[in-house]
Amino acid sequence: MSKNPVTYLLIIIFIYPLIKGFLLKFSSNKIEKEATSIESNVSFIISVIMGFYYGKKIFFQQDKDIYIKLFKYIPETIRLYIEKQPLLVYLLIIPFIIFILYLIVFFIIRQINKLTLLPFLSKIEKYLDNKNNFTKRIYGMLFQIPKSIIYILIVSILLNIISILNYSSNINLYLEQSIPYKYICEQAIIPITNSKIAKNLPNIIDNSFKVEVKKQTNNENTLVYYNGITLEEGVRSNEEIDDISEIITKNEINDENRAKRIYQWIGTNIEYDNEKANKILANDFSASSGAIPCFNQKAGICFDYSCLFVSMCRANDIKVRLITGQGFNGVSWVGHAWNEVYLENQNKWINVDTTFYSGGNYFDSNRFLLDHKDGEIAGEW
Repeated sequence: MSKNPVTYLLIIIFIYPLIKGFLLKFSSNKIEKEATSIESNVSFIISVIMGFYYGKKIFFQQDKDIYIKLFKYIPETIRLYIEKQPLLVYLLIIPFIIFILYLIVFFIIRQINKLTLLPFLSKIEKYLDNKNNFTKRIYGMLFQIPKSIIYILIVSILLNIISILNYSSNINLYLEQSIPYKYICEQAIIPITNSKIAKNLPNIIDNSFKVEVKKQTNNENTLVYYNGITLEEGVRSNEEIDDISEIITKNEINDENRAKRIYQWIGTNIEYDNEKANKILANDFSASSGAIPCFNQKAGICFDYSCLFVSMCRANDIKVRLITGQGFNGVSWVGHAWNEVYLENQNKWINVDTTFYSGGNYFDSNRFLLDHKDGEIAGEW
């Protein structure tokens, strides 16, 4: 997509303060006013970083020390309600944390600038007294660079939030295809929001999961191909897979614990295959897909992870599903595959994502609703 409005927007936002600084020239009085604006913006960025980090650490990763102290005097019904409403945490609780942090950080930065930045600006003004207008304009432009960076970060964060909320599929497509936005997300926003999975698996930023429906020759039946193979081919197992899945679960007493051991084994033993992801993106299905290649090569992409999980669960007579839908990777929503496991003693299906293992707890976690959507059952065993 050559004309991407997101890319143009980010370029304009970055250039505007620079042009303004060049036209108005350097002046300590003007810069002092700009400094106040920069103080506010810097405080916002720092508070967002801290707010997201500690908000996710407390409410999604449930850091034991902080979590227990925080909810010690809060009724269990309220705690359970908050745990089941991840969007409530993102839309109300984390913004409130950010606001409190902002007030604190802004006060600290203001005091520091009174002692450092403002005296420095006075010295710069004296230095420029005998300089020509062009030099003053260059300095005026240079002093706007921090503001340009802050503006582009703020707008990118807002676009990222819009993408999380899935406001529009068209906007999501523009975000996915905007090179500057993706770079900012990878270098700044993903670390800010603590989205470790997108940082660890760079190629998951793209749609490396392809589904194709084909009619069979001479009849009305259709076959669905996932990354070039059928689902049954994908989940096909062998004796080695069955043996290892039985060995790692032999000491577990119920399906939940057995499924969790399989989840942990796959998460720690299988690596994300970036080279294969690039081939799939280019519609090159020459690399083998499914449980057996994933197990043998100890590498794969989301479909392979999910197929292997199915195979290992079947070896333990655990009811399992393969789900296809959308996953949020820190940049945009992309095609993704994960699993569901049936817990007979609790009479419910739970979500499991082995691909996202390195990004935190994705075994029956309340964070699932934040970065998974539009799930459809591709197969059940």
